[in-house]
Formats: sequence, structure tokens, C-alpha cells
Amino acid sequence: MRSIGFSGLHRFVLTLFLLLTCQPAFAEKRVALVLSNSVYQNVAPLPNPVNDGALIAATLKDAGFDVVDFRRDLPAVETRRVLRDFADRARDAEIAVVYYAGHGIEVDGANYLIPVDARLERDTDVYDEAFSLDRILIAIEPAKKLRLVILDACRDNPFAKTMKRTVASRAIGQGLAKVEPTSPNVLIAYSAKAGSTAADGDGNNSPFTTALSKHLTTPGLDVRRAFGYVRDDVLKSTNNRQEPFVYGSLGGEDVPLVPAPAKAAPPVAPASNPQADVRRDYELALQIGNKSALNAFLAQYPDGFYASLARLQLEKIAAEDARVAATEKARAAEQERARLAAEGAQRAEQAKAAADAKAAEQARLAAEKAKQVAQEQAAVAERKRLAAEKALSDKIAADKAAADKVAADQAAAPPAAASADKDKAVNVAALSTGSPQVDVTKSVQTELRRVGCLTGAADGEWNAASQRSLTLFNRYAGTRLDTKVANVDALDAIKLKPSRVCPLVCEHGYKAGGDRCTRIVCADGSFLNDDNECEKRRAKKPIAKRDSDDGPARRERAERPNVRIPRPLASSGGGGGGQIVCDRGGCRPVARGCHLEFRTTAQGGPYEGGGGNVQVCN
Repeated sequence: MRSIGFSGLHRFVLTLFLLLTCQPAFAEKRVALVLSNSVYQNVAPLPNPVNDGALIAATLKDAGFDVVDFRRDLPAVETRRVLRDFADRARDAEIAVVYYAGHGIEVDGANYLIPVDARLERDTDVYDEAFSLDRILIAIEPAKKLRLVILDACRDNPFAKTMKRTVASRAIGQGLAKVEPTSPNVLIAYSAKAGSTAADGDGNNSPFTTALSKHLTTPGLDVRRAFGYVRDDVLKSTNNRQEPFVYGSLGGEDVPLVPAPAKAAPPVAPASNPQADVRRDYELALQIGNKSALNAFLAQYPDGFYASLARLQLEKIAAEDARVAATEKARAAEQERARLAAEGAQRAEQAKAAADAKAAEQARLAAEKAKQVAQEQAAVAERKRLAAEKALSDKIAADKAAADKVAADQAAAPPAAASADKDKAVNVAALSTGSPQVDVTKSVQTELRRVGCLTGAADGEWNAASQRSLTLFNRYAGTRLDTKVANVDALDAIKLKPSRVCPLVCEHGYKAGGDRCTRIVCADGSFLNDDNECEKRRAKKPIAKRDSDDGPARRERAERPNVRIPRPLASSGGGGGGQIVCDRGGCRPVARGCHLEFRTTAQGGPYEGGGGNVQVCN
């Protein structure tokens, strides 16, 4: 590889600087939606929300937001349509902000924002005529870095005083209810603490919005500190009667809505090692990560190891562009086929459209496969680069340690010898280690937690649990990422998923509901079986029992203790033969020509006592 001097390095850094400052694609995309409801149709209008919305919209526009959509006095249907359109705009944004000024209400612990056409005659009307805070969170969910909701909606609500209660136990609170965001990188700011109301203000704007416009878009100011300043201003202006509050949490890094102004780059010192210069320039081009930066690097360094790495990165970018183009073409072809089928076009046209759609889909699958191959090749090359640089760094560190030891041993040597050794030690150069791998690992673990594939902490240690979580992501996302190491390719692939990928697994007795496990409660007469399902209990079958001691047969025998029923005797032919017959009239000899027979029935019904001997005369 050819060596370059200070002037060549200077030209390369200058080229990258121009790419960074002249192309807006490198900046974070920031989008905002501002909703203000003042002219309510069924209750008294609010004077300030429309002024508050206009002030916040102007503040965000002045701060350089890419999109600021300001809407006022919208009915429910149009509000939902605006939220749906805003979700599409937030899909490729880093920061998404929604500001709402107007009436809000809390019902059974859930918060609802009220459009201007709401009537809310009954408490259950809130589910049909208002829209929940969760609906706003869904709209900003695609944003990657910060999802911010600001609610100046804690005013004294006239709907709560007039609506009828359908269930006496249904709670309708004052102000808004406390929330605990379940997704990462979400902040929800109230103009007043949960359960309290906020002042609309005596001027053109509410105290909360006035403080917001002052502090929220301060360049370089972390958004959490900005809300702290807002809180202080509102407490001061309301004599401690109103305290704004923020729910949710962010990571350890500062997250400003407006980045700090760029500092002037320090002068570049002359390079002492050409190989270190090439690597540093490559890492800078890789960090920018677009074609222009990589092509600028190749123009400066057309040959060598790092040039090959840059070409692999360009192939990966080209494969991604081809995949996006093929996906768009497949979508257009499918829409054309569906349109012709719906319009009842001729069979030939429909067949051609179907063939085009099939070919476009095959091209999309091929582009997807090519992209995965390019990603894997680039990832393998990056791992080899890091391993080689680590080995070189270790060798240089060992050489430097040996040189330091020699210098220490010869500290008492004559000045001439010491000077020679000193010159020899000065020639030892070391490569910087570049960006730490632990930061990449932490970022991958954080994203895996966001998509529901990792339950452990993002500690920067790529252990067996982290590898299993990436394996789960591959299974459910249809990717083939290398699970043995956390790299930038894995981070980019996971960031493309806007919501949960791995299914939520709950223990026995709980079921998955969104991002939480909720307890399963079975109805009366049912129980939870081993399959985690409610099963109806079986009714007990009746069991036959013997007659008790007080049964009718036993009572009859008890009433006739002295009556003995003789067994039937064999007949002796004619005459009684000394036989005795007993009945209710008493006992007597059997008459001549008669005999005894044992019978169970008599004239008129069963024989009393269940059967006995009867005198039968021929």
C-alpha cells in the first residue's frame, strides 16, 4: 500500500467534512405533530389551546424539524386519520414528537384525549368518541431514538361533571392518570402532575407551553434537563400550585431535541504511521456509511487491504438498494394485478399482470438473498480486520513495553548511549484501538431487549444468553445473522424492526397481552388445567345407597315383632296332615282336603308382608 503524507490525509478529511456538512441525509430526521382543540361544539370553548399549538409549532419549525404538522379543532375521524399519516412519517425518523393542547379525561385509570365533536353523555361514550393515549404512542412507535408525547390537557374537564355513570364503580378522575411507558426511549410529559389540574393561563398561552417554548429546543440541552427547567418555571409562575411531571426513562446519553452546534475541528497533526492513517480514514468512512464517503476513501486509497474492505461495504449498500428497488417493483406489480382483477379486465391482461407480479416477487427474493450474502461477507471481513488490528496492537504494545524496560535499565548509562536508546524508543508507534467493541455489543443487546428477544441486561458481555437471543431473532425475523459475535450488521438489522419480534413467553397461570403477562382468571365452576386453559369442573355422579334404618320395610317389620311367617311345608296329599295355617284371624289346623302353598300375591294385589303360606282347598 502506498504511503501518503499530511497533505493527502488533509484532503481526505476535508472531503468527508464537506460530505457531512453539505448533505442533509446524514442528519437525524425529526418529525412533530401539533394538535390543538379550542372550539368544542358541546361545551364551552377553551381560549388558549390554539395559541399554544401555534407557539409550539413555530418553535419546532425554528429548531429545524423536518416535518411539523399543525392541526387545530379536529373531530374524532380526522384526528385518527392524522395520527395514521403521522405514523408513516415517523417510520424513518430518529425523533418523533406529539404535542396536544385541549381537554383530556381519565376513565378507570386510562387517559383519553377529547376531539371537538365529542358529546360524552355517558361514561362509556369515551371509548367511541375520544381516542386513547395509547393510540398516540402507537403513532410514534416507529421512531428509533426518542418518542416524546407532551400533553397540555390537564384542565378542569366539563365533560366529567355532566356525563352519566353507567356503572357506579367506574372511576372518572380529576386530571390525567399516571402512566408507565412499556416501550424504551419513551417520555410522556404532563402539564400538571397526575390527578391534578393545570391552569389555562391569563395571557395568550398557558404557563406550561410558555416554559416549553423557552427551554425545549435549546441546542445541545438534554430533553430531561429541559423539562426540569420547564417544571421550575411553571412552579414559579403559579406559586407552586401547578407542577409539570414527566413519565418514562431514557438511557445514559444526552438526548437533545436540537443538536449542539458543531465545534471547529482541531488542526490535524502530522501522521507518524501511514497504516494508522489509512485505518482511521476507513473507520471514519465506515461510520458515515454511505456511497459518497466510501467512494471518497477509495479515490484516496485505491489499493490495499482497507480498499478491499471498502468495496465490500459498497457491495452491501448496493445490495440493499437493489432489494429496496425490487421490493417497490414487486409491490407495484401486485397492486396492478389486483387493480386489473377488480376492474374485470381481459384474461390476457390479468394473466400478464400476474406473470409480472410473480417475476417481480422472484426478483425481490433474489435481491433479499443477495443482500444477506453481501452482509455476511462484509461481516466476515470486519471480524478479520478487528482480529488483525488487535494482534498488531498487542505486538506494538509488547515492543513498547520492552523498549521502556531497556530505557529504564540503561537510565544510568553514559549520555551518548542513553541518547541512542532514546532515539530508538521514539520510533516505536502504536495504533489506536478505534471504537470499543463493548459499545457495539451493548447497542445490539439493547435492541434485542426492545424487540423482546433478550430478557437480561445490556452489560456489553456477549455471553450464551445473548447468543440465544440473537438466534431467536433470526428464527422469528427470518434473518441469518452470525450469533457468535455482536457487530454493526446485526445492529442495523434489528433496528429495522419497529416493534416486538420474539413472542412473549409467560409462566403457567399467565397469558401474553401485548408486552405484558397478565394473570388468567377462570370463571366460577372452572379451573386452570395443565395446558394453561380454563376447564369446566365435572358434576359429581349420584351414588346408590342402601336403605337406612328408618326405611319403610324396616319400620313395618319393627311394628310386627311377634309375627312369625312359617316356611312352606311339603303337601301330604289329602287332609291337613297336622299342618297349621296363620293369618290375621290367628293360627289354626289345615282343614281336611286342603293343603298349604307359598304365594306372593293374593286377590286384589300383593300379599301382605312380601309372601306366605296360604290354605288351598280343592
